[in-house]
Amino acid sequence: MTQASSIQRTYPWTATIHGTSLTFRLMTPDDGPAVETFARALPAEDLMFLRTDITRPETIKNWMQYIRGGRTVSVLAETRDGQIAGYASIHLNEATWTRHVGEMRVLVGRDFRGIGLGKRLTNEAFAIAKELGLRKITAQMSTDQRSARGVFEHLGFRPEALLADHVMSRDGQTHDLLIMSYDVAGFSNEAQGRRR
Repeated sequence: MTQASSIQRTYPWTATIHGTSLTFRLMTPDDGPAVETFARALPAEDLMFLRTDITRPETIKNWMQYIRGGRTVSVLAETRDGQIAGYASIHLNEATWTRHVGEMRVLVGRDFRGIGLGKRLTNEAFAIAKELGLRKITAQMSTDQRSARGVFEHLGFRPEALLADHVMSRDGQTHDLLIMSYDVAGFSNEAQGRRR
């Protein structure tokens, strides 16, 4: 039994956000090609600080294997023609002593920013984290990613650690890594019950 099979939320569902109809559903291992297309359309500055290079086929293959094996649960938002507008993922930790912690990653395509899609995807990820029994979610980013930090702080994440020169961008420059966290038990899903 995979993690996704234990999720009780109803998928897919559709919402109109700023005049754009988007379908939210769980990612499956068959979504690899669509994820690669999405990744290759991202601006260079987005790719600079991604935890993994999702433009590389082997990275996407690993991601799809994690989904198949239940180590990752990802929610997609896609247009009527199947174009990925964004995603949110909860990555689970296999270590016994951190099995209550998940890492959240959220990315919205350039053409779908500023309409509240990131918040909607984050709400879905929070709700999934609760259903999976996680107690804490972390998010990691370079300190240079000020807008990302602002988004997570607005959602209630708080800085927990700062690691100096811990990440290296594609151009070989080192940057400080900020780790933020959120107490899942304290999250109140605005959309709870909406799709039951």
